[in-house]
Amino acid sequence: MDNADYVEVALRLANVPLSDVASLQGALHDEPWWSSRATAADVAALRPVVAGLRGALDRAAAADGPGVLREVNALLADHPPRPRLSAGHDPAVANWHLHMADLTAAPATEVAAAAAWGIAHGIVHYGLDRWGLCGADDCANYYLDTSTNRAKRFCSPRCANRVHVAAFRSRQKTG
Repeated sequence: MDNADYVEVALRLANVPLSDVASLQGALHDEPWWSSRATAADVAALRPVVAGLRGALDRAAAADGPGVLREVNALLADHPPRPRLSAGHDPAVANWHLHMADLTAAPATEVAAAAAWGIAHGIVHYGLDRWGLCGADDCANYYLDTSTNRAKRFCSPRCANRVHVAAFRSRQKTG
């Protein structure tokens, strides 16, 4: 993984309704090393991490610098990355990468550290003006706008399409 992947982990974790192992596995779909080992204990351990991430993203979306410092530093203090170099999970194939915790640690330990590191790295790399809360009234997801024109308003094309179709239909009714 690279730092951009850790930002995505932080966003996916913050945006998941963390209700059971399946929801955690869904959020970690791109990380089979974590998702395949996830348990109910990991779900319970990650709920406060999700709350911390959402707090940090609330502050980032509001461009609240002191709040971001407080929230992100609390996440890093509570879930410090402890990087470990790995040659891969298959001894026959060298696939050099970093883990944010010891390989024997529970998935929640590494996911929490990766998410804390990811949000910190994202703030350093993008500043505060590219974070947002989805513009759809019925969505509470966060996003990072990496577009060239900084015009992103929705967390996903699905939310954008839903809002635009509803606006179109409303105009058709009144027109």
